[in-house]
Amino acid sequence: MLDPKAAQERCAAAIDLALKAGADAADAVAIGSSSEEVQVRLGKLEDVGRSESEELGLRVFVGQRSASIHATDMSDAALAELASRAVAMAKAAPEDEYAGLAPAELLAKGPLPELDLVDSSEPSPQELRRLAEEAEDAARAVQGVTNSEGGGASFGRSAVALATSHGFAGAYEATGISLSASVLAGEGGAMQRDYEYRTVRHVADLPSPAEIGRVAGERAVARLNPGKLASQGMTVVFDPRVGNSLLGHLLGAMSGPGIARRSSFLLDRLEEDLFPADILILDDPHRLRGLRSRPFDGEGLPCAPRALVENGRVTGWLTNAASARQLGIGLTGHAARGASGAPGVQPSNVHLAPGKVSRAELIADIEDGVLVTELIGMGVNGVTGDYSRGASGFRIVKGEIAGPVAEFTVAGNLIDMFARMSVADDLDIHRSMDVPTIRIEGITVAGE
Repeated sequence: MLDPKAAQERCAAAIDLALKAGADAADAVAIGSSSEEVQVRLGKLEDVGRSESEELGLRVFVGQRSASIHATDMSDAALAELASRAVAMAKAAPEDEYAGLAPAELLAKGPLPELDLVDSSEPSPQELRRLAEEAEDAARAVQGVTNSEGGGASFGRSAVALATSHGFAGAYEATGISLSASVLAGEGGAMQRDYEYRTVRHVADLPSPAEIGRVAGERAVARLNPGKLASQGMTVVFDPRVGNSLLGHLLGAMSGPGIARRSSFLLDRLEEDLFPADILILDDPHRLRGLRSRPFDGEGLPCAPRALVENGRVTGWLTNAASARQLGIGLTGHAARGASGAPGVQPSNVHLAPGKVSRAELIADIEDGVLVTELIGMGVNGVTGDYSRGASGFRIVKGEIAGPVAEFTVAGNLIDMFARMSVADDLDIHRSMDVPTIRIEGITVAGE
């Protein structure tokens, strides 16, 4: 696998070849990754896998014309051919007045921040198998669990390098370990499935296999014998493991390219009070050991923590260089780059700040509501904000969690839902996007 130094050298070589082939400017990204994965089921080894990959993406500019191309062969001869083809493609492309590298004066300079993304220890396949087996064993030990879809553990390492023809060069490395268990409870057509998983940068931060398995098993058993809901307007409470999807819809609508295309439900709403004043949503690319932490963005700009929603309002759009030029606004350090294609936009580690009441207090006055623990389907219109998704979870009766319910739909409009949002104090930061328990009034529930 490429290490950061070798990845950076390949980027520099590709840019040099592109300029010699006739490009006016260029940038390149090199990505190397390796991973090992072990799957077990019913106490037996089911699969062991290892993968390695190396990719390089090259973007070239000839005047206001540009082209992007990528390859997995990083030899000198392959890079020379890649550069020649990219320049030829750019010369044949239409002009784009917004095309170009990020302004040189805004590029990240000086030492990059240390984010503690690399674990020096690396578990062996035997250790991964032990973790997977213990997680599955703990899940199967929960009373009521009748079958298993398996336990899994994996460890991966990646290196990313970015270089531009106008002065930026940077690279970083990261590791990640994941552990999961998925089991079934009940028999026949009444069986229910659930799971638990965790991904962290350092092995030391991983919950115990016993905890992963126990949670998976208890979740599956709790879903047995679900009831149905009558169609009505209800107070809906979103569990943290599904509530973060609401942030995903918001962040997609804040994307500068989407705003530039006028295809976002947040269009022309920057000055509106969209959320209650106490809702605070933060983006932190410098979180130590964060799953989306990064020292620079996909165009070589520095990243910095910022509020995305504050005092009830969205604080601005998330931009890359092209969308910032088109919208006539500043760059925000949110460009995201893979090996293929031009940079897009992506936030880093995002969380919704916790409220001041417990989860129990948040639901205490709900006479008849529902706690959603699973969402199904992708029924969200990014242009209008209309929201409709299949769901399952638990009934809330007189402020208490009651029995499981399934096969219902929650529907509304995201603008209205954001305005009626309140949150508990149970934020647990371990994903790339985290929220506490979220309560929203007046959502349409379609059931029987």
